[in-house]
Amino acid sequence: MGTSVTISAATDQDAEQILKLQYLCYQQEAALYDDYGIEPLTQTLQALRAELGEGCVVVARLGEEVVGAVRGTVDEDGTGHIAKLIVHPRMQRHGLGGRLLDAVEGRLVAERSATRYRLFTGHRSEGNLRLYRSHGYLPVGTEQRTPRLNVVTLEKEVPQPAGAGELVAQA
Repeated sequence: MGTSVTISAATDQDAEQILKLQYLCYQQEAALYDDYGIEPLTQTLQALRAELGEGCVVVARLGEEVVGAVRGTVDEDGTGHIAKLIVHPRMQRHGLGGRLLDAVEGRLVAERSATRYRLFTGHRSEGNLRLYRSHGYLPVGTEQRTPRLNVVTLEKEVPQPAGAGELVAQA
């Protein structure tokens, strides 16, 4: 009988698995832009543990193995910044990235009162762009970071519940 993937908050005990998975997943991005000095490949375990303590980190587990993760923070104006969405290569193209994205969005609203979401990806990262667009994100800007890398920033407003903002007539 197979084990299903569960999604939950990350703990400090997940840090090493997340860092190893991040290193594996970002090899493809580094190759795409011929830049192996990108931050996800140089991040230290100590820096990752700091993110676990400060931000909202969600992991996907297959049994005890971390097979996906995503991080988020919310700034003072209510913008939820989503970063480092990773899924193990053998688990990609099965909807897990979308499930992680939905989970971190939900937590950023419920726990940190996000009013909109912002994330970014490289201009050649077609799979990432496709995923984000399918979840309602729209490009709002592009910035050239290196001669080979343009970063596309995408945003999405937090959907309002049905009836929110409508006036209720008093009888």
